[in-house]
Amino acid sequence: MKTKITYLFLVFVASCTLVFSQDNTALFESANTAYNDGNYAEAIAQYKSILETGNHSAAIYYNLGNAYYKSNEIGPSVYYFEKALQLSPDDKDILNNLAFANNMTIDAIEPLPKTQLSKFIGNITGTFTYNEWAWIAVFCGFLCVISFLLYQFAYETLKKRIYFLISFLAFLFIIGTVAIAYQQYGKAQKDRPAIVFAKETTVKSEPNLRSDEVFVLHEGTKVQVLDTVDNWKKIQLIDGKIGWIISEDVNEL
Repeated sequence: MKTKITYLFLVFVASCTLVFSQDNTALFESANTAYNDGNYAEAIAQYKSILETGNHSAAIYYNLGNAYYKSNEIGPSVYYFEKALQLSPDDKDILNNLAFANNMTIDAIEPLPKTQLSKFIGNITGTFTYNEWAWIAVFCGFLCVISFLLYQFAYETLKKRIYFLISFLAFLFIIGTVAIAYQQYGKAQKDRPAIVFAKETTVKSEPNLRSDEVFVLHEGTKVQVLDTVDNWKKIQLIDGKIGWIISEDVNEL
């Protein structure tokens, strides 16, 4: 009897999941229809209804970005394109539409200049995520051990030299990839990007309204959140400027 109850429960859960998925599919298609008909507010509401069920995908975020862009709401448009990009980093359509949305922002902020060396290092370390670098380190470790064992049991001098060289190089790669993985992990943990949603907001020198104005930002600008104190967030721009902004004026990705 217990087995039957468990089986029936599993069937019930599976059925609910199927219906749940079908409902989301119907809602997604309905939202697409509303978007194609120019009813962007309705499309946005329906896309968000899908997100509220816990169903997140690059397609939903991408369509939300498009709907907000058509509604001339640049802040949310950039935000949802960025969310889509997090799930699908190499999608050309997302990258293209994000570029269009960014072109509509008011704030023209130039990043701090980088040396050729820092650019070169950044290009190398940014090739993979910290998880991927960690797996490369594991592979190098495996290669190092195998090569060393082959070196130990090889009889020919040439083979011993080759295996030793491979083992030594693999060991160096282990050190390098572990260091990069650790650096990338630390960077990922500190990474708190956010998008300004307010049409215009004043950034303060301290987390209170009485402090001096540092600069002004407009919707769609991407910032990096450094800290949070009460209803204030400490942010940094790509040009190095730092200040405090009211939390409700920005949405973290």
